Amino acid sequence: MGIIAMIIIGLIAGAIARLLVPGKEDFGWIGTILLGIVGGYVGGTLGSMLFGDHKFSVHPPVQHTFLGAIVGAVIILLVYKFIRARV
Repeated sequence: MGIIAMIIIGLIAGAIARLLVPGKEDFGWIGTILLGIVGGYVGGTLGSMLFGDHKFSVHPPVQHTFLGAIVGAVIILLVYKFIRARV
């Protein structure tokens, strides 16, 4: 996946995760992009652990990458809110 596609998917996935998780976070554009990109990594790792490694020839389908990024970003945001509330 190219860097531009990764940034775009990260921005959209991070924005959707921020809409799904209640509360206001002041991450800004860069923070939302990073949330989505790291969420994609977390979602992909969890997907591989739950469903096994996928043997794709070139790239995984975009919908799998996108859904994994959203799920991972929501998980990261929930953990962030939990840790922030405890401090």
